[in-house]
Amino acid sequence: MIDLSTATPLSAAPPSFAELFAAHYLSMVRLAGLLGADDPEDIAQEAFARLHARWARLRDDGSAVAYVRSIVCNLTRNRLRHLRLVRLRPLDPPPSAQGGEHAVIVAEKHQELLAAVNRLPRRQREALVLRYWLDLSEREIAEAMGVSPGSVKTHTSRGLSALGKALKEES
Repeated sequence: MIDLSTATPLSAAPPSFAELFAAHYLSMVRLAGLLGADDPEDIAQEAFARLHARWARLRDDGSAVAYVRSIVCNLTRNRLRHLRLVRLRPLDPPPSAQGGEHAVIVAEKHQELLAAVNRLPRRQREALVLRYWLDLSEREIAEAMGVSPGSVKTHTSRGLSALGKALKEES
């Protein structure tokens, strides 16, 4: 015999989202923690947020808890995988903070370099700009300048030499 006083009626309304959250949030936090998440509260909250986004499309009211549980498992797995990858590739330390003086000095050096490049003969300047600013090969430079690759080598070599002398004189 079935005791009808303790049985739930078949026409009972499914729990609301708020009721489901209140009833299962802590268990989802524990699940995420047991699975190894370093931020189990965030995982549980994200899982319930995703459930809320799909709440109207759930076919079976009883599947909501299973759906949240699978989301918690997947999110935890993804975060652990991400952390493993991050730890394999440590970030470079941030550059040391440079004062205003450093920025001024660098700007002056750039101005000196650009002025020295502008004073070079046209072919040498073209060869250096195409080589070092545009990173073109000797063949590509030769095509752009309409000269032979040997001439490119000559103009580049002479330009670097003249640039080095000009920058030493200004120092």
